[in-house]
Formats: sequence, C-alpha cells, structure tokens
Amino acid sequence: MELKEILALLSCVLLILSGVVYGTKFVRKRNFLLGFEFLIVAFSASNFLIYLLTEIKINYDISFFLDAFSRAFGIPIVAVLGLMALTHDYKPSAFKDVLIFAITFAGTFVLISADFMAQPLPYFYVVMWAAYTLYISYFIIRLIGLGEKLHAIGMTLSALLGLAVACIYDFVPIPGDESKVIFLTIALSSWAYMMVQQYYAYLAFERAKVAVSGSR
Repeated sequence: MELKEILALLSCVLLILSGVVYGTKFVRKRNFLLGFEFLIVAFSASNFLIYLLTEIKINYDISFFLDAFSRAFGIPIVAVLGLMALTHDYKPSAFKDVLIFAITFAGTFVLISADFMAQPLPYFYVVMWAAYTLYISYFIIRLIGLGEKLHAIGMTLSALLGLAVACIYDFVPIPGDESKVIFLTIALSSWAYMMVQQYYAYLAFERAKVAVSGSR
C-alpha cells in the first residue's frame, strides 16, 4: 500500500472520529439537526472505509447515498437550520426535526435515481454548497460582531476549503490523481476539520451571545 493510500485511509478514519465525537456532542446539546447530520457523515465515512478495505459493494452504495445527501441537503440545509438555533433562535420540535430529515432523504433518492437529474446533478451540488457558503459568511460576520475573531478565521478557512472541495469534486480533476486518492484525502480531511471547527465556533457564538444578553 502506497503512502498516499494510507493517508486516504487515515483521513477517512479522522472523518469518522470527528463525526461521531462532535455529532454526539451536538446531540447532547439537543441540537439534533447538527448532531445527526454529523453522525450521518460518520456513518457514510465508515461504510466508505469498509468498501476501501473490502470492496463490498453494499457499503459503497450506502456511502454513495449518504454522501449525496450531505452534499445536496445535509450540510446546505440541515446543518444550516441547526446553526440557525444561534443566529435566528430557530428551535424546531422533534417532529419537525424528523420531518426535515425525511423530506431531505426523499429528495436525495430523487436526485440520484431520476434520469433528468443525471446531467445537472454536479451543478446542483455546487449551487447548494455555494448557498451554504453564503450563510456561513453571515455566520462569520456575526462571530466577528461578537468579538470571536479567531473562530471567525477558523470558519473562513473551513468555508473556503469546503467550497474548493465542492468545485473540484466533479469539475477540476487533480493532475496525476486518476484514482482520486489525493482528492479523497483533501476532501475527507477538510470535512473533518469543518465539523470540529463548526462545533467550537458554535460554542463560542453561544457563550458570546449569552454574555451580550447578560450585560444588557
């Protein structure tokens, strides 16, 4: 096994750990939208890791579906709604949480199975991620306004990496990376960093918001 293949496997393990650890933390904070989305990413990465090691197709199919879900709806819609608990005091009921996941999972099934979506799908992913990046830009501005400049920088790096990965995914192949091992290492590591940074930025935003409210 070559070094680049080992790095790809390690980045997959890193993504699994990040999703499980920080997804569980969000669930404990009762932010189920962010928590379960992070756990879904971890489950997707777990199946992909099993596929890389065994080439069992069912694990690839599970990972493929969940990856499509996270790229199309999980991060751009579900995670944004989870962050809106801070920026807009959006706190849906448990029923609404379940409904959001049900609708977005159904939407994902249509995306990957409908013939009419085959050609526009890569563009759809990029558009959705661009919309997510716009919201994150707003989140960063709010962080700066609360005095959390370090976390604002961390979120900016996360947003740039995520958007770059979304654009490279289907449109900009890395020279000499026909097997996409190098891209996978970059993409999985970037997503792992995104989840870690998002959790600690969330905590910083939450603390600063409480402090500002308490000083009034």
